[in-house]
Formats: sequence, C-alpha cells, structure tokens
Amino acid sequence: MNKRTKFGLIGKNISYSFSKKYFTEKFEKLKLKNLNYYNFDIPEIEEFPFLLYHREDDFRGLNVTIPYKQSIIKYLDDISDEAKEIGAVNTIKITNNNKLIGYNTDTYGFSKSIRPLLNAASKKALILGTGGASKAIAYALKQMDIAFKFVSRNNNLGILYSDLNKELIETHLIIINCTPVGTSPNITEKPQIPYQFITKNHIAFDLIYNPEETAFLKAAKKQGAVVKNGLEMLQLQAEKSWEIWNS
Repeated sequence: MNKRTKFGLIGKNISYSFSKKYFTEKFEKLKLKNLNYYNFDIPEIEEFPFLLYHREDDFRGLNVTIPYKQSIIKYLDDISDEAKEIGAVNTIKITNNNKLIGYNTDTYGFSKSIRPLLNAASKKALILGTGGASKAIAYALKQMDIAFKFVSRNNNLGILYSDLNKELIETHLIIINCTPVGTSPNITEKPQIPYQFITKNHIAFDLIYNPEETAFLKAAKKQGAVVKNGLEMLQLQAEKSWEIWNS
C-alpha cells in the first residue's frame, strides 16, 4: 500500500451510487481507516481535470460511470488493450509517477455474472443501448462466441427499436438492457420492445440494480424468461477495480 488515500466515482447524477457504499464498507471491513471513497458528480466531463489538480497528493484510483465512460479517455495517459478495443473505460489507476491508466472491468463482471445462465441455445443476443456499457457487453459476448445486434434509437448505430419483431426476438434468446431506462426513481419505465414475443427460452439481463427488479425484468419474467439484474456484475467489476489499483 502506498500513501495515497483517495478513491472515487466519476459520473453524472450519481447520488444512487453503488460504488461509494461498496468501497466504504470494504475499507471498514479491512480496517483501512486511511482510505476514503467519494462521489464526484460533475455536469460536464471538461471538469474532470480540475478534480485531479492535487492528484499527486492522494488520488489512487477512480471508477467511471454514465455518461463518461467514453469521453474520459482523452484525459488519460494510456489505456489497456482491452479498454482500447472496447472504446470505453470504467476504471482508472493513478500510478506512483502520476500517470492515469484506463481499464475496463465491466467485461469481466458481466461475463462471470451471465455465464451460469447460458445454455446450448444461447447463441444470439440483443444489446439495448449503444453507450459505453454496451460496448463492454459486446466485447464480452464476442469473447464468448455469442453473436449480437445493437438496438438503438439511431439507425446509424444499430437496428431501431421499431424494427424489433417476432422473428428477431425469437432468434435472439439473450436480451441485455444497457440503457439507464428504468433506474430508480423512474421505476415504471422500460425499454420499448415487443415483450409478448419473449419466451421461457430467453435470458433477460439488466445492468440496472436499483430497483432490484426493473420493469424490463418484470415484463420478461412474466413471459417466463430467466432474469438477472446487474448487482453481481457490479460487485465483480468493483473487486476487479480494487485488484487493478493494488497491482
């Protein structure tokens, strides 16, 4: 352990943050009284450099969440090969010589979380959303030899929500919500997909963990699908971040 004491989460509207509670409890459990974890809720990514003005004094590591997983890359000194291929960063290590190195632990967390649900029919997936999180999910699916399509409101980034039909839903047995739609307090909202075509053969995975069961998961579960939220994924990626910061 070096003398640096400060960790934190970079994001926007992150009062609900999983990370702060998780790491604060972790530090207490490990009796690391000199370590602190903060939420850095910034309205624009351009404010990020100002947070690090005194980084040589105490900053040791950061997590990054919506909507800055892609835009933060330009402020980093280097990124891992995996993060480079994904095009998104959710973990930053601050080295002893004050370099900012970006990593992506979302892929690790998602892969380990969804693997127990997969079966021989899990060959194709629909990824709802095209942000930084969705890119990590796409990378993970590629590593698992699962074909995927992005679903977007912009037809330049993927198929449109309005394009989703019975055939597409029935041939893509994994549906992953990578959008913030349905996050507390907007718990009645859900991505606009034809839920009536979901079956007991489907897996519905939501990166959201608050609420525990989103409207998306409830609708899929009603159709008989296997469902899972993003809590375990977050716990796994948080532990991977901790490993990176201490390596």
